[in-house]
Amino acid sequence: MLTIVTINLHGRERWLKRRPLLIAQLLPITPDVIALQEVDFFIGQGRWVRTQLNERLKVQDHHGKPTPSYRLIQKRNGLAAKGVAILSQLPLLSYDALPLGGGQTALRVNLELPSRKTVDVVTMQLNLTPYAIEGRADQVTAMMGWMRSHRRTRLQIAAGDFNESANGLAIRRMKDGFRSAYEAANGREPTATYPTAVVQENVTAVCRDYIFLSPAIKQVQSAKLCCKKNTDTAPHLYPSTHVGLFTECKV
Repeated sequence: MLTIVTINLHGRERWLKRRPLLIAQLLPITPDVIALQEVDFFIGQGRWVRTQLNERLKVQDHHGKPTPSYRLIQKRNGLAAKGVAILSQLPLLSYDALPLGGGQTALRVNLELPSRKTVDVVTMQLNLTPYAIEGRADQVTAMMGWMRSHRRTRLQIAAGDFNESANGLAIRRMKDGFRSAYEAANGREPTATYPTAVVQENVTAVCRDYIFLSPAIKQVQSAKLCCKKNTDTAPHLYPSTHVGLFTECKV
């Protein structure tokens, strides 16, 4: 089985207060792979998450076997302060990136599974402009072509913030070649993954975040929302403006 989480970190806004919630809610899951978007490079956000998880995972599990450490691979969006990142407990074989235009980048890692098969995991955040419907669809087309044409492996996962509702053009185009893990496990997409109460403005709740699987990944064991709990003392404080998605699939 392979487990993966995707979550948009939303940069540095209220980060010092949000980050303990993020770590506390990732630890019980401890997925093999974590895909992150809106990672702030100026404050070392990705490195901090990696270090905190690894420090807490140093304890022995109930079999007396050390838990593997996370390795961080990250890529800035051009000269911007933010970018995307992947944390992996699986051995890293290679990685590369694709500029998507509009200030966005897709990051791909090729990982070795315990079976010695390899899996590509791609993370990205698509165009943030609400009306850039064609732009996001073009970004998906470019990304899918890149995933299929260069150093292709049959096992592929694309996880991230697509900034598009479930019936949007970019999502429909993505589903031409991939299937949504959440939809495969639950019969529908999540009602919403954005926003949490961290966003104070009046924003319509919508599904923006997805984990897509290539046809070779045939069995989805489970898919659910994660990193979605607030605290009793601060009901408007969540790990991020987005909730995360967790998927367990047979590879």
